[in-house]
Amino acid sequence: MRIAVITVSDRASTGVYADRSGPAVLQVLRAALPGAELESEVVPDGEDSVGAALARHPDADWILTTGGTGPAPRDQTPEATRAYCDRAMSGIADWLRARSLEETPNAVFSRGEAGMKGRQYVVNFPGSEKAARFCASVLAPLMEHGLEMAHGEGH
Repeated sequence: MRIAVITVSDRASTGVYADRSGPAVLQVLRAALPGAELESEVVPDGEDSVGAALARHPDADWILTTGGTGPAPRDQTPEATRAYCDRAMSGIADWLRARSLEETPNAVFSRGEAGMKGRQYVVNFPGSEKAARFCASVLAPLMEHGLEMAHGEGH
């Protein structure tokens, strides 16, 4: 399984502070999915930069983004995800939001989306380290089955 993790943050992309959410997601994935091929990058907020980053990973089975899902003006990760994907996977986004609401009421501010481009999944996580780690931990056990289904197997 090939997984790309894209951190979306103006400040982390310019070195104002270190990215912590992307490495947290990678740590969860390494433990949960041994043998998965992982790659990561950090990009600034904005629909164009996120869309370009998604397009740089055409061979990934899963693209997980962290950040840019809130109500701030530059938070445009969901818009980029919708523009990139062929099909919505609202069940994934709704489930992650519902599970996150069990942890914090602040999850109501997440606008994260999930979708597919061909057989590739794209899932938006919130940008905080804690929220990104949580979302990765609840999604990881489903990723292999999701990949099988995307390839017409595993129903």
